[in-house]
Amino acid sequence: MKEIEIIQINISGDDRPGLTSELTGILANYDAFILDIGQANIHQSLTLGILIKTTPDKAGFLMKDLLFKASEWGVRIRFTPIGEEHYNNWVARQGKNRYIVTLLGRQITARQIADVTGVISGHGLNIDDIKRLTGRIPLDESSMLNKSSIEFSIRGSLTDEARADMQKAFVGLCTNGLDISFQKDDIYRRSRRLICFDMDSTLIGTEVIDELAMRAGVGDEVKAITESAMRGEIDFKESFTRRVSLLKGLDESVMEDIAKNLPYNEGLERMMTILKRVGYKTAILSGGFTYFGKYLQMKFGFDYVYANDLEIVDGKLTGKYLGEIVDGKRKAELLRLLCQVENINLEQAVAVGDGANDLPMLNLAGLGIAYHAKPKVVAGAQQAISRVGLDGLLYFLGLKDSKIDP
Repeated sequence: MKEIEIIQINISGDDRPGLTSELTGILANYDAFILDIGQANIHQSLTLGILIKTTPDKAGFLMKDLLFKASEWGVRIRFTPIGEEHYNNWVARQGKNRYIVTLLGRQITARQIADVTGVISGHGLNIDDIKRLTGRIPLDESSMLNKSSIEFSIRGSLTDEARADMQKAFVGLCTNGLDISFQKDDIYRRSRRLICFDMDSTLIGTEVIDELAMRAGVGDEVKAITESAMRGEIDFKESFTRRVSLLKGLDESVMEDIAKNLPYNEGLERMMTILKRVGYKTAILSGGFTYFGKYLQMKFGFDYVYANDLEIVDGKLTGKYLGEIVDGKRKAELLRLLCQVENINLEQAVAVGDGANDLPMLNLAGLGIAYHAKPKVVAGAQQAISRVGLDGLLYFLGLKDSKIDP
């Protein structure tokens, strides 16, 4: 068997165009075989690593040429010999599971990163890669619209119990302005295709039924029922029927006025622009009303809308509804149906909502996200976004600002 030599080459210094091309050109001159390669750039500073296989008779000449070239480039170069047994053990570890940990907030501090990486190392997992998903951070960190997201790719084996324990530890760190997503890095995580949203208090910053109730003069009564339902204290169907009955006699024109003045939640327009650009299908699955869902569909381009229809006779609300109520169970059924229509696996679906009636679909989808939700919903969901706007979802999907923004 022909003797081989494995060498790890690490280069660091100021980045310059053509460096990687010239480096690999030298390796090609000596017929070196590249086993692994990785590069990172931070503020015009380059860190490049290449693992090569060559023969002992060529290794010395190869390294000499690279040393001369490094001097010419003005960069630092280091060579580390790797034993075959060590390399084979490293290769064997690639079969272990991968996970993605995403940090999201207005800003991310060294203390937060230290706490998160402490959890990772404490469970015996290794960090393979770290990348910043958000754009370059301005020095003025006071802006409430700033966003910062960092993604860790980690590797290792976890039992179901250890994974649950790790998730619990991350939840405990979701304080002081930080959200943490912990996902298995499998084929489904990289091929999400459908995203289903609750509407009221998720896409828009209000409960429309409360707005209608205020116009009907029963605002306080309806709002109390709404809040109780969102906390999961009373059955959604019962609460819905009671609230709608209180709207009897309200003029239909009020709905148009409310629709034109809906308060959109932060990041909605940017999120929808990018989701459509990269080919996601989007749906509104709402316990609210179809009239307002259709208005959002027209404005932002949602593909599907399923909500509740109010009965209107002679231009007045009758206090009744038409058809089947879209409650938590129905949302989950609709999510399953849409996956069949789009011919995708449930693991490829994402669900986003804020209320207790959203939990069935949040737990059914491959990725369920509680958005600025009640404590009970956050506790029952897989992931949560509580610090930034709706476009924070893009980072949980693994999208990077530099790739998606014009």
